[in-house]
Amino acid sequence: MFLLAVLVVTCAGAVAQPVEPADRHSFEERIMGTLFRITVAGDRPAAEQAARAAFRKARELDEKLSDYKPESELMKLCARAGTGPVIVSAELYEVLDHSQRLAAQSDGAFDITIGPVVRLWRLARRTRELPNADELKAALAKTGYRKVALDPKTKAVTLQVPGMRLDLGGIAKGYAGDAMIRALRDAGCPRAIVAAGGDVVAGDPPPGEAGWKVAIQPLDADDKPEPLTLANSAVSTCGDVEQFVEIAGVRYSHVIDPRTGLGLTERRSVTVTAPRGILADGLDTAAAVLGPERGIALIRQTPGAGGRFARLVGTRWEITRIP
Repeated sequence: MFLLAVLVVTCAGAVAQPVEPADRHSFEERIMGTLFRITVAGDRPAAEQAARAAFRKARELDEKLSDYKPESELMKLCARAGTGPVIVSAELYEVLDHSQRLAAQSDGAFDITIGPVVRLWRLARRTRELPNADELKAALAKTGYRKVALDPKTKAVTLQVPGMRLDLGGIAKGYAGDAMIRALRDAGCPRAIVAAGGDVVAGDPPPGEAGWKVAIQPLDADDKPEPLTLANSAVSTCGDVEQFVEIAGVRYSHVIDPRTGLGLTERRSVTVTAPRGILADGLDTAAAVLGPERGIALIRQTPGAGGRFARLVGTRWEITRIP
């Protein structure tokens, strides 16, 4: 819950606080494998109705974008990999199109075709054993954003290699946050904020305030959270503060480099602010994979984007602010 409209954003989720102002109303629902939290400033009955509409939209998107649900539109598309063009819904196409553009801009550092490799690393995190070299090689052969063809006229998608599996985990929550804010606005509640794990999308600010107050989790336990104010914008954080696995003395991040098929071993934490959730959500992952120099350049060349790139050098975090 929110304390004076303050939300603490971590790599794994939003830290709940026990008290919120009387004109703020919060609602929670677990969707897409994470806890979505909506806070609305205004009248309680209207906020409840708007929140129901927003959660309903998120559930609809989960049915289209999930890589866990066998009957999702995404998984049905993957089941037809190698068979030719498949016409998809406008929303799935929009996410795929944005993902492909980001993949090209990042030279493949962001790549939604990484699904076969992600499945191996999910097992690796449970067994604490590295993926088998032959299996990893076979999985990588089914990846590569250039193996996806999109037709903007027909909204058709072609996965060119049998066995391809798309994973939208690095972008779906930001897209859902955008859609939920629109649903809240359409329901008459534009003064709202949506948080889902490390992704936050804000609408209009609360009455009399410049924006929703957000705090970015500190990199070290002795540091204070970093304040941030959001209004009609978004923030997303990617890193391995909580999501990682240690194998044979090596710490591997849950963030996988699509070009190698391996989890990142250098400690990095990237926070991106952007006009939309889908932008922030994809950019932080791409920048984390690219590393400081190229990752910061990618964020800077994206209109309206900014943030913070941190990397652990020895025992000290080296931080670059991105205006």
